[in-house]
Amino acid sequence: MANILHIETSTDVCSVALTSEGQVLDHRENYEGQTHATLLSQYVKEMLDYARSRELKLDAIAVSIGPGSYTGLRIGLSEAKGLAFGLQVPLIGVNTLQLMTVSTMFNHFIEEDKVLYVPMIDARRMEVYTAAYTPALEAVVEPQAMILDEHSFASQLEQGYTLVLMGNGSDKARQVLSRDGVRFIEGIKPVAVDMLALAEKAYRAGEFIDVAYSTPLYLKEFQATKPKNPL
Repeated sequence: MANILHIETSTDVCSVALTSEGQVLDHRENYEGQTHATLLSQYVKEMLDYARSRELKLDAIAVSIGPGSYTGLRIGLSEAKGLAFGLQVPLIGVNTLQLMTVSTMFNHFIEEDKVLYVPMIDARRMEVYTAAYTPALEAVVEPQAMILDEHSFASQLEQGYTLVLMGNGSDKARQVLSRDGVRFIEGIKPVAVDMLALAEKAYRAGEFIDVAYSTPLYLKEFQATKPKNPL
C-alpha cells in the first residue's frame, strides 16, 4: 500500500483526498461549482500539512484525467504535475468514467448477472461523455463523446445486458432510454475519495503518466461559446 494524494476536478465538484495503507486519512470536497481555481491549492496544502504532521512521505500523486470539464481538467492536472515534479514522485492518471463506475459498484448492489455500467458526464445539448464497462472494467463501449438518442446502446440491450446509467449526463438519457433493461443510479459524482482503488491498482502495476507531457482525456476538441449578454 502507498501514501497517495488524490485530485479530482473533472466536473463541478472540487475534491482532494489523502490515503494511506488503503484508508482515507483526510479529504476536502466542494459541490458549489467553478471553485477549482480558488479552492484546489488550499485543499492540497491542507492535505500536505496533514501528511507532514504525521510524518507521512507521499509515494504518488493521482489525478483524474477526464473526460470532463476542459477548465477543471486543466486546473487539476497542472496542480498534480507541479506536485509530482516538486516532490519527485510518480503521477497516476485516473479515468473519470472508470472512477464513476467503481464508485457505483462499491455503493450499489446490482443483482443482474449480465450487467454493463454506463457512466455519463454532461457535455452539450444531448451529448455526453460515456463508455460501457463490465464489472471487471473491460470496455464494451470505448470512452467517447456520444449524442444520445433512442438507438444509443441498442446493440448491448439486444444482447441481453442490463445497463446501469449514472452521472450528471444520465438525466439526458432518461428522455430517450427509459425502458426495460435500463437502470438509473442517482447521486454518483466523481470525487477524490473514490479514486483510492484505481490509484492503488495503478501504483502497484507501475502504471504512471508522464509528468511533463501528459494531457487530459478530452475526447473532443474544445468549442468556445459566446457569452449570452456580450458587452
